[in-house]
Formats: sequence, C-alpha cells, structure tokens
Amino acid sequence: MSEQEKAVAVLERLYGLILSRKGGDPATSHTAKLFARGRAKIAQKVGEEAVETALAAAALNDRNEVVGESADLLFHLLVLWADCGVTPDEVWAELQRREGRSGVDEKKSRAPN
Repeated sequence: MSEQEKAVAVLERLYGLILSRKGGDPATSHTAKLFARGRAKIAQKVGEEAVETALAAAALNDRNEVVGESADLLFHLLVLWADCGVTPDEVWAELQRREGRSGVDEKKSRAPN
C-alpha cells in the first residue's frame, strides 16, 4: 500500500469513527458533543482550526505546531462532512475531477454566487 493510500485509509477510518459517534453521549464523547451542538458550531470550529493552522504556518516557529493544527483541522472538517452527509469519496472524486485543471480555469467554471 502506498503512502497516499495509507493516508486516505486513515482519513476514511477516522470518518467511520466519527459517524459512529453521531447520536452518542456528549458527556463521554467530544465528537458526540460537537454533533449535539449543531452544524453552525461545527462549522465555527472548522473556521477556528483553519485560522490556528494558518497562524501556526505564518509564524514559522514550530513545524510540529503546523502538523498538530492541521490534524485538528482535518478532524473537524470530517465532523462537518459527516454532519452534512458528505462522504470522503465524494470529496476525493471532486478533487480527481479537478486534477490537471488550472485553478484559474476551475474558478471561472463555477457559477457565480
């Protein structure tokens, strides 16, 4: 198994664990507590983790901090996906669809909001 396949497998296992916590006891599971707080709070947490990751990277002080914050960000993003009913496979397929396309062309192809 390649390193890329291992990384995807880790994310997919984590996603499965997150799904198993949906509807669980918020007193015993951080993930269940996130679900109980609702989508807006989950999305807020994703935003917080994204900012913390960006700040850690901008500070350029500690590579390990960037790694840790990135892991937090990915975890909370997976929780948000689970709450929205989005699967990792859907995201992988979208990334694959975009592969090899210019970012400029990709943005032009999207409908304006």
